[in-house]
Amino acid sequence: MRTRRLALTAAAVAAIAATATACGPDNSDAAAPTAPVTKAAAPSEPATAAPAGAAPTKTAPPKSPAAPAGSASAAPGDKSGYGQVCGANDLDFGAKAETQAGGYLLISAKAKSGITCTLPAGHPVIAFGSGGIEAAAFERGAGEQITLSGAKTVYAGIMTKTTKGNQAVQYTDVIIGIGTPDPNPVTVPVGTTPVDKPVVTNWHTLPKDAVPVG
Repeated sequence: MRTRRLALTAAAVAAIAATATACGPDNSDAAAPTAPVTKAAAPSEPATAAPAGAAPTKTAPPKSPAAPAGSASAAPGDKSGYGQVCGANDLDFGAKAETQAGGYLLISAKAKSGITCTLPAGHPVIAFGSGGIEAAAFERGAGEQITLSGAKTVYAGIMTKTTKGNQAVQYTDVIIGIGTPDPNPVTVPVGTTPVDKPVVTNWHTLPKDAVPVG
């Protein structure tokens, strides 16, 4: 009996040991402490090409540098006071009756105060009365341009009557323009003067060169 009890006891101990082994932790499968996982950076997205047919981006053109003050050319008709072509309203005129060569009118002109301007080559535009009796050119050539400033004076001679007989018309004023047409012609008193087919010389810097004779 004793031997049998010992055998049963040994069997029970063996069973308990087997049960404990089956239920205990499996050290062979225990994982090492897990290292923190570093999240990989997302890859950069590749540049996307512009779709075919898309309009290219316009680049604003560079601005032109501002022109220095006073460098712009004067527009036609601009009367800035310096460097323009003379108009009749830029000039002070005088008229004097002369007896040489059978009698003629000597017209003088100079720039008004503060103005420098250039007379175009040729003669002044001379007319009498509302009917516009215009003087023809006395000289064949056009002469030269003349710049007027300060006291510089130019002269032109008008032969008011070049015909014989008594068919002349009497006028007391002469209308003077520079160029054709002059938007601002000037009327200059000349006294009672007979006019018929008048002629006029070019502008000259000396009065003796403005005598309509020859």
